[in-house]
This record gives sequence, C-alpha cells and structure tokens, in this order.
Amino acid sequence: MRVSRLFLAQPLREGDRIHLDPDQSHYLRDVLRLKRGQGLTVFNGEGDEYAATVADLGRAGIALAIGERRIRDAESPLVTHLGLGIARGERMDLAIQKAVELGVTRITPLVTEHSVVRLDRARQEQRRLHWQKIAASACEQCGRNRVPPVEEPTALERWLPGRAGLRLFFDPHGAVGLGDLPRPTAGVCLLAGPEGGFAQRERVLARDAGFVAVRLGPRILRAETAVLAALAALQTLWGDWR
Repeated sequence: MRVSRLFLAQPLREGDRIHLDPDQSHYLRDVLRLKRGQGLTVFNGEGDEYAATVADLGRAGIALAIGERRIRDAESPLVTHLGLGIARGERMDLAIQKAVELGVTRITPLVTEHSVVRLDRARQEQRRLHWQKIAASACEQCGRNRVPPVEEPTALERWLPGRAGLRLFFDPHGAVGLGDLPRPTAGVCLLAGPEGGFAQRERVLARDAGFVAVRLGPRILRAETAVLAALAALQTLWGDWR
C-alpha cells in the first residue's frame, strides 16, 4: 500500500507532536481517510522526510507523532529555472504542477505582452501563494522533499537580464532543436510564453539577453504542453532520465 505524504511548512524533529491546522486535518481525515495509528510521511521542503503516525483524531483536529528522520534525495542533477508566461487558470496550474513533477528547480511567473491574465499587486501575491501550494502538492504526490520556490510575478523585461546557465526560449521558428545544443555546465534557464506566444519585440529582447530560440518539433504546441515536453526532453538529455 502506498504511504501518504504531507508537506508541513514548519520545523520537524524526531519525537515531536504536531497539531495540524483545519485544512490539513480535513485533508487527512476526509480526503485520505487516515485513521488513528496509521502511518504517513511528512516533509518540510528542507530535503529530509520523517515517518509519522496519526496520534490523535478528533473534532479539535489531528495530531501527528513525528518519528524517524529519513534522508532521501529525489532531486534532478540538472538545475532548471523556468520563466513561465502567466496563462489562464487551469493551464497555469497544470504547467506548474507538471513542471514540479518533472524536476524543475525554480519557477518565475512572467507578465508578457500577450498575457491574457492581468493581476494587480494584491492579486499577484494571492496567485503566487496559490501556485506555491500547487508546487507543494505536486511534491507530495511525486516524492520530492524540496519544494521549488514560485517567485513573485515579474515583467519579462525585468527578468531577462542577468540570467545564468544555458538560456533557451521556445519558438516554433527556432533554428535549432534541443539535441543540437551542448551539455550545460551551469544549469538551464527556460523561457516559455503564454497562450499567445511572445511578441516580436519580446523575441528580440530574449535574444539580446543571450537566449537561444529552440524549436520543439514541427508542430505548434500549447504553452503548457511546450513546458512539459521541453522539461522531459532536458531530463532525458542531461538530467536523471538518462
């Protein structure tokens, strides 16, 4: 039987007794349907995980007894920073969820010329917290113990300068494919556009910032599909799928 995993954004130590908040208690009791005495795995994003047991289950909530600390690394050796043009609702959620499952290291949501979604400052932080929660949930599912940070949404023009590593952006008219590129020595920085793609001005800015336009085959891929296809290909070429 598969052991359930739960992300807890707090310090964890062997022997601790943790009282869960109402949302976490609801998830364990009503979604996972765990009972008193059942085991699960908990982690806090710092790299390790802990065995845990449901010690108390009542109307006041659920308490967990924290057990043995386990060292287990599920991170890819390939460092990948994803600059992701903000897309609508479920498309953005899906891209972030699957990027985390595919081993992405860091995600920056980007405001681009063709972004359909426009967020004021208050909503930007609200959405960032939502996307960060999706990243944590993806780690619960896929077995990662380090949760990739989802950074504050940033304008593309502000994000482009100073990026490190092999810098790539997706362009159906790109002159090269991923297999034509040299093995990166300092990670990969990926730039993916929103539903409408990049404006010509943004393509020029990306090239001026050292980004190489790469094609992902002869077909036009949706924004979220391009992200997943590229990350899977990178893991095959240079990551932990080799």
